[in-house]
Amino acid sequence: MNKRPSLRDIAALTDVSVSTVSLVLNDRPGISDQTRSRVLEAATRLGYEITLPAANHQTTNTIALMIEQGSIHALLDIFYGDVIRGFQSEAQRLGYQVLLHMYDRRTEGLEAVQSDLLERVQGLIIANDGDITPEMVVQLEEAETPLVLIENHVEGHRLPSILGDNFTAGYTVMRHLLSLGHREIAVLRGPAKYSSLVDRWRGCLAALGEHDLTLPKEFLPPPVSEHPQKGYLQMKKVLALPKKPTAVVAISDKTAFGAISAIREAGLSIPHDIAIVSIDNVADSVYTHPPLTTYHIPRREMGVLAMQKLHRIIEGRPEIAVKSVVYGELIVRESCGATQYA
Repeated sequence: MNKRPSLRDIAALTDVSVSTVSLVLNDRPGISDQTRSRVLEAATRLGYEITLPAANHQTTNTIALMIEQGSIHALLDIFYGDVIRGFQSEAQRLGYQVLLHMYDRRTEGLEAVQSDLLERVQGLIIANDGDITPEMVVQLEEAETPLVLIENHVEGHRLPSILGDNFTAGYTVMRHLLSLGHREIAVLRGPAKYSSLVDRWRGCLAALGEHDLTLPKEFLPPPVSEHPQKGYLQMKKVLALPKKPTAVVAISDKTAFGAISAIREAGLSIPHDIAIVSIDNVADSVYTHPPLTTYHIPRREMGVLAMQKLHRIIEGRPEIAVKSVVYGELIVRESCGATQYA
């Protein structure tokens, strides 16, 4: 059996002290963002499970939040970092200790999750899907550990789920561009293994269908896997075409940031040459040049609601399994061309 990694192992890999590793893993202040990022990435690479700090009172239960291991650590991810922080703050208020489990399909089987993780916790949150497949979720459901999903749902199974209004988000941003007169529109889609991104794409299609429009295949570059600059690479393919779109829908703000870099690198102006809109409204979206028009998904609130629901299930209160969709809204800024700032 492989030895569990230690703080000393992480310190050796990152060339920092054991005390610095401890400060990072316990979410303490006084550590630079660069060092924090290095330590979290090393911890993930070594398979170290991070226990998020709990409230100092009435801490009797441990719950787990499981999310796939991506190229960016979940605590630093611009979308799921906010979800986790909302979930963690509510867990602390309710007196729970949180175990953050990064699932790596390449090194970990479902049996390990069931035998190791579930035996140590009173409840489980699964955030996102991707490598955490519907079949895995169904088998974890059968373990009868209290379970709540975030940005994830399994057709035919009545599991409690907290979702962003992803279909409406895709529909709204596409309809917004159409209302501005755009017809030559590219869409930078995400991998089909993420149900939230598929729902956003379906919303885009619904808005196009209302206008009896279809998009040429070349305006739909395929998603790029395992690369931190997915939107940049997709946008580069679109910009290499003889005929360029007048507008772009990015499936997420993270995708949009890469696309904006590619557009500016090509010497084009936003929104005068190409307008761009996206979905999420992460904090950095207001600081792009120009500021990004995006659909707000209330990420922190989703984490809070999921924890509240899990708490009620753990306590054995009557709880109807429902898919709860959290409303969002379109935030119009300069990147779409609908408004100008002084």
